[in-house]
Amino acid sequence: MLTEDEARRLVLRELAQSAGAVHLDLAISRVEPVSFGWVFHWCARQDIDRPAGRRPSLGGNGPFLVDRKNKRLIRTAPGKPLPQQIADYERRLRRETHSRNAAAKRAVRQSQQPGLSGDIHVGP
Repeated sequence: MLTEDEARRLVLRELAQSAGAVHLDLAISRVEPVSFGWVFHWCARQDIDRPAGRRPSLGGNGPFLVDRKNKRLIRTAPGKPLPQQIADYERRLRRETHSRNAAAKRAVRQSQQPGLSGDIHVGP
């Protein structure tokens, strides 16, 4: 289970890897808690306190979603509304949980069926 500080370090590591490609110093500008973890918004460091009306130095920088439980770092698509992407990820988590639960129930049922538990019975 990740803490917010550990999630922040994951995002900063990702930003450091991307910074060279855009030749800008990248920084986290805002963090929002969500049901599964956090949303990390980021931008060029020089834009953090950008005056209204001034164009940002960087475009197309969708925020990162970080899942505290499974330590996933998800890059969002800047062209899709963020609330929709959060809802899509929450649905994905519910499907994954349902699949794990269903698989566990099948395994329990199979282990309780005679002859399927791995025991070999020979003779009368």
